[in-house]
Amino acid sequence: MISFNVDDAKMPKFGHREVSKWIKAVAAEYGCKIGEIAYVFCSDNRILEINREYLSHDYFTDIITFDYTDGSTIAGDIFISVDTVGRNAEEYKVSFGHELMRVMIHGILHLTGQGDKTDAEFEEMKKKEDKALGML
Repeated sequence: MISFNVDDAKMPKFGHREVSKWIKAVAAEYGCKIGEIAYVFCSDNRILEINREYLSHDYFTDIITFDYTDGSTIAGDIFISVDTVGRNAEEYKVSFGHELMRVMIHGILHLTGQGDKTDAEFEEMKKKEDKALGML
């Protein structure tokens, strides 16, 4: 099940059913099925609190993914700062909706085992995001 929640932010506008189907299709591309996925759309302040409390990082970010995957059933809590997504959309000259979908699928790709720590992994992740966005 995929749920969409808010914490110190407004719910972004998007088709929840359509996006849920898309997320399931992308997961299937990596041999995974969806377990419990909770998206939490939050403010910069809230994501900074989470980053400090759980990861000991003292900076803003667009997404934090907590992975509870068991085998090929992906599960997790995915926190997304709508403030940072908005700024990134302006910087990359894309719509808010496009950047939001990119970040949302980024979390799913992490849950399927895709990394982005090295330069090579980062470049591969971008390609996988683009491929997934093409499926929407």
